[in-house]
Amino acid sequence: QVQLVESGGGLVQAGGSLRLSCAASGRTFGNYAMGWFRQAPGKERDFVAAITWSGASTYYADSVKGRFTVSRGNAKNTVYLQMNSLKPEDTAVYYCAAHSRGTYYSSTYAYMRSKYDYWGQGTQVTVSS
Repeated sequence: QVQLVESGGGLVQAGGSLRLSCAASGRTFGNYAMGWFRQAPGKERDFVAAITWSGASTYYADSVKGRFTVSRGNAKNTVYLQMNSLKPEDTAVYYCAAHSRGTYYSSTYAYMRSKYDYWGQGTQVTVSS
C-alpha cells in the first residue's frame, strides 16, 4: 500500500503564501508522478498541479499558473506545493495524489482525477480577505 500525508495547510490572509508538503511512503511506492487537487465546500475536487517522477514536466490549472509551484524533494518521495499571492477563492481542502507511473501516458492524464490511484487525507487551506 501507499500512504500519502499532506501538511502545511492553515489560515493566511489574501496575498500571503503557504507551502504544502506531501510525504509518500509504503512498500509499493515507486516512481510515481504526483498531483495536487483541491475541493471547496459544495464543489467538485479540481486539479491544481502535477509533476512527473523526474520533475522534468509540470502541469498547472489556469487559475493557479504564475502563483503556485509544484516541486519534488531530492528523495523524490516528497512533493511540495508553494502557493503565493493567495486569494480567498483558493480556500479549499488540498489533496495530494499518486499516479502509478513516472510519467503521464498523455498530458491530459495529469489533470484527471480518475488517473490517480492513491490519495491523502487532505489539508485545509483558508485564505481570508
